[in-house]
Amino acid sequence: MKADLIVGIQWGDEGKGKIVDMLAQKYDIVCRSQGGHNAGHTIWVDGVKYALQLVPSGILNPKAINVIGNGVVLSPEAIIKEMSQFQNLEGRLYISDKAHLNLPYHSQIDQAKERLKGDKAIGTTGKGIGPAYAEKISRTGFRVGELLNPIKLAENVIDYFQQNRAIFDVLQIDTPNKEELTALLTDYKNKLAPFITNTTNLIWNALDNDKKVLLEGAQGTLLDIDHGTYPYVTSSSTVSAGACTGLGISPKDIGVVTGIVKAYCTRVGNGPFPSEDFTEDGKKIADIGKEFGTVTGRARRCGWFDAIAVKHASRLNGCDQLALMKLDVLDGFPKIKICVAYDLDGERIDYMPSDLNKVKPIYEEFDGWDSVVGITEYDKLPLTAKKYIEKIEELTGVKVGIISTSPERADTIIRG
Repeated sequence: MKADLIVGIQWGDEGKGKIVDMLAQKYDIVCRSQGGHNAGHTIWVDGVKYALQLVPSGILNPKAINVIGNGVVLSPEAIIKEMSQFQNLEGRLYISDKAHLNLPYHSQIDQAKERLKGDKAIGTTGKGIGPAYAEKISRTGFRVGELLNPIKLAENVIDYFQQNRAIFDVLQIDTPNKEELTALLTDYKNKLAPFITNTTNLIWNALDNDKKVLLEGAQGTLLDIDHGTYPYVTSSSTVSAGACTGLGISPKDIGVVTGIVKAYCTRVGNGPFPSEDFTEDGKKIADIGKEFGTVTGRARRCGWFDAIAVKHASRLNGCDQLALMKLDVLDGFPKIKICVAYDLDGERIDYMPSDLNKVKPIYEEFDGWDSVVGITEYDKLPLTAKKYIEKIEELTGVKVGIISTSPERADTIIRG
């Protein structure tokens, strides 16, 4: 059995949570491969809103096992708080012993570095994600399995501070009190130990026994550390290949890849955004779409669908289909735009260059529609909405197989 994959195709916040939640009802295991508690998935079920940060979106399927993989940087404080929303999680949630810890001092480093950068700040969430991944790569980080020996872990953290005292002095971060740190780590151990395991073997066993496995990531392709709009990116591999390293599976284990896109486009934080709309249309999209970060509450920058970026990201991820989210947000717009090409120094290009700072969007306009809210059959969509969707398919070269017409799980079109 192969594992199916859900991946964000824009700058994150595409609506992956709803699709994973919907699809997870048919899967045995749902796995999160990368990112940290800077990412959020918002899911609406029967009018109830669930905001998830680290726990996989399959948690709302009582029959599904949920796995947090080795590619995640885990904040014990954040995961413990999030787990408190649910009951009887033992046997339903597993955390990789090889995932790296995101401890309180990581957020202090994150925030201090952003302050020092001033107007050149990247616009991180300040949750410690970058520093945790930086320590992982520099081989100075600490892993979840080390929580099982909190006394030794506390000693190692204190040693790390002493070895890097000059850096922490510049950042104005004090060395933790050893007794307080030991008590904190012991509390983490007591609450998380039943969930810590070798998740790689768990997933291998599931695949070998023909269990249905669904993989989900965080953020989006254009925030990938290698392929995104560097340096305005996240610190992990957000593309489909990152799911392999983040969970310990091979590319041959990947089945259907579904790319998640909004019917428009948004971005949080700084960095280039070619199709950003600074007019009243952009503000209207933000208001109707409630475009505020699940985790940070920050307003998202809004603009039109960028077909060039989506085509690029779809190729990177090997997308078999797209899931088009929040189509209903565009209800009532007389005209809707799609970025169909870029202008680079006076030349029209139909590819995504490594540097997006110099490109300008070239748009085509399409007639809008009255309402798609609650429609669950493709043939019942307004003709202009279908033309819009078919144009996206033409420009990106990928079929739109799923269409969301409201935040509710049930308001979804599945095309055969």
